[in-house]
Amino acid sequence: MFATFAEATTVTAHGEGRYGGEIASGWDIGGNANGGYLLALATRALADAVGRPPLSVTAHYLAPGLPGPVEIDVDVIRAGRRMATVSGRLRSGGNDVLAVLGTFADQAVGEGSAIDGAPPRLPPIEQCVRMSPPVDSGFHHRVRGWVRPEDAGFKDGRASGKPEMAGWFELPDQAPIDEFGLLMVADAFAPVVFNHGGFPVGWSPTLELTVHVRGRPEPGPLRCRFFSQFIEHGLFDEQGEIWDSAGRLVAQSRQLALVPRG
Repeated sequence: MFATFAEATTVTAHGEGRYGGEIASGWDIGGNANGGYLLALATRALADAVGRPPLSVTAHYLAPGLPGPVEIDVDVIRAGRRMATVSGRLRSGGNDVLAVLGTFADQAVGEGSAIDGAPPRLPPIEQCVRMSPPVDSGFHHRVRGWVRPEDAGFKDGRASGKPEMAGWFELPDQAPIDEFGLLMVADAFAPVVFNHGGFPVGWSPTLELTVHVRGRPEPGPLRCRFFSQFIEHGLFDEQGEIWDSAGRLVAQSRQLALVPRG
């Protein structure tokens, strides 16, 4: 039986900033662990070191993550009364897989807001298309996602022509999604470059991923939208918005990834 998301991102403190964990089987795409899942696993250790949830984290991907034990080295750079800055490295088999830098703090409440945006307009879940990648994936059996029908045609050679993906997301059995789950959701949909139409559908390695956590989601499916504005020199950016069932923006993301080569 495969581990749940909470089980698959569990870490154990060994003292002096050292943590142990495991890249669980079944959270991969084509044999390599999903990038958002790896970020969530590493961030669990950083958050534990300062006793605060993630507010903003940036990861640089150094090597594919393969199933098996990992070590996470954590360095608390600064811990103030409200915010803490922490860095870490996730290693597997003696090799660096992921380098992370983040700010950790509880969300401030009652400081006012000004919002110029809204959740994406989506058809009901039953009218959307269940996510499934073009390669073998354990990851997409561990999560539940649906995209708008117009965003799903790339699998049949009918790309929409617009580098965008939007749809619904939840964990199996409607398990709650916390701040760490949001890190995983930020990399859970198919790369938006697939819908551009000018590139093959294939492996698109993430080089860097940044996620801003804006709040813990209310129960219910998340509404997600990911899009790209710049595709050039073999690279593309991907920006994301994640909204909860109450219509609140709970996370933003941005990543830099390689255009598929075939």
